[in-house]
Amino acid sequence: MYIYFILIGLVIIVVGIYNKLIRAKNHVDEASADINVQLKRRFDLIPNLVETVKGYVSHEKEVLEKITQLRSQALATSDFKESDKINQEISKNISNILVSFENYPELKANQNFLALQTELVDTENKIQASRRFYNNVAKDYNILIESIPTNIFAKLFNYQRRLLLEISAEEAKNVTVKF
Repeated sequence: MYIYFILIGLVIIVVGIYNKLIRAKNHVDEASADINVQLKRRFDLIPNLVETVKGYVSHEKEVLEKITQLRSQALATSDFKESDKINQEISKNISNILVSFENYPELKANQNFLALQTELVDTENKIQASRRFYNNVAKDYNILIESIPTNIFAKLFNYQRRLLLEISAEEAKNVTVKF
């Protein structure tokens, strides 16, 4: 009779651990999807920014073309780590070009540009917040699948560690404003 209670207790424990693993995995997937939503928002803004700026600046053309090229590369890759590396490069170039636009008073006064610039800065902030959220839930997930007793079930059900997004040394540098 006691054996049934022990078996029922073990089943409840196994189901609880399994559900906890599923919940953690889904949080990581959700955080990853949130990053992709913010990146898509940025990707949709880039062509509008490029078109708005084309008439005002000529020597920033190379940077704008690089941003457009990086956008295409990011959309084409499905590798999470590679996509993150490309998106860090896009962020760096966008920051540099937004700072360089300070030298164009007529562009700074253009309402379309101001609206796009505000949207782009807001999107960059949301991307960084999404990255922090992803790293937080990925860290919790990795701890869960490496801790006893959940690590036993994580191995049994083939749960794998998730990569944490890191900031590159280049991205960590402050943008320099020169007048």
